[in-house]
Amino acid sequence: MGMMEIQSLVEQQGEAVEAFKAMHTRELDEIKANLRAMEVKAGRPGMAADGYDAAAGITSEDLAHKSAFVDYVRGGEEAAIKAIEAKAFSTTGSAGADGGFAIPKVIDQQVQSVLRASGSLRQVANVITVPSGYRKLVSVHGAGAAWVGETAARPETATPQLVELTPNWGELYANPMATQWMLDDALFNMENWLAQELAEEFTLAENPTFITGNGTNRPRGILNYTFVQTTDATRAFGQLESIKTGVNGGFAASNPSDILVTMIYRLAAPYRPNASWVMNANTINIVRQWKDSTGRYLWVDGLQQGQPATLLGYPVYELADMPDVGTGNIPILFGDFQRGYMICDRQFGTRVLRDPYSNKPYVGFYTTRRVGGMVVDSRAIKGILTSV
Repeated sequence: MGMMEIQSLVEQQGEAVEAFKAMHTRELDEIKANLRAMEVKAGRPGMAADGYDAAAGITSEDLAHKSAFVDYVRGGEEAAIKAIEAKAFSTTGSAGADGGFAIPKVIDQQVQSVLRASGSLRQVANVITVPSGYRKLVSVHGAGAAWVGETAARPETATPQLVELTPNWGELYANPMATQWMLDDALFNMENWLAQELAEEFTLAENPTFITGNGTNRPRGILNYTFVQTTDATRAFGQLESIKTGVNGGFAASNPSDILVTMIYRLAAPYRPNASWVMNANTINIVRQWKDSTGRYLWVDGLQQGQPATLLGYPVYELADMPDVGTGNIPILFGDFQRGYMICDRQFGTRVLRDPYSNKPYVGFYTTRRVGGMVVDSRAIKGILTSV
């Protein structure tokens, strides 16, 4: 075979390889497109191969952390998770002084998901993850502005007033237990079990705190702030406005829903687009029976599962820890809770310490979690006071 023939054969083989690659590239693209379509149809775009949401920022490091954490929880193996946390702390500047190990992001997301769905203020509040020593500056009054002509003097405007707010922090703890047999069982989904146990315990402890907490070793709840009957223009910063129903322990006998309309328009216009109602089931049972002058109910159920009902066009969230209708109580809150109340989860604040010794044959998982909470804009939330 001559040199020309060999060169021609090589070129033909190269073309065949390229054609083969192109064909399989198209097939791979089609497979990816089909998978993407299935994800969109399922309402879960960006899912990683193991079921975690890649769109939520889950990285390969997070999955490695989860794997090392599972080894620690199942068998007490610490080497891998110590190495991962040492690297994380050297990068973030945090420290693991509390003992135990931080819950991986992929498991903590499961806990957070349950907390948000548990009838908590987390559904509507601004929830952020912060380092220690977090402070927030809030402007009480603007710097001012004025109209001037083209060549007119421009005197200095007023100095803005800033208030520094610090969350009221507290530490939750839980101690779920499992037998070593459960942990040794390869079919036992340890991470789901732990996430569910922690979420249930934390839910019971933190939900009422965001409403009535006194701020001592725990977040300060909305109803623990001072409520007065003065408007935004004259009320001191940090105080919230309440509107009286005119009836002790109840609402007006005729047109009781008028108080809701008043409430809506006492809230400043910038807060209304994202406003919502918050109340417990007993109060919902009262207000959802109210009708307009034509006999139509003011309450409108959500059109889809998981979508909140609306009252006068604003979504309603049921929080079991809100007080009942009663003399001197505030059973209904209305406002933009995203701007009004902040919940702070401490970075690396959920830590687990494995304890196989204290309660044999059970293995305990002593877990601590640091949470803070505070009102950040007292103009964004208002309450209905069932009183004269």
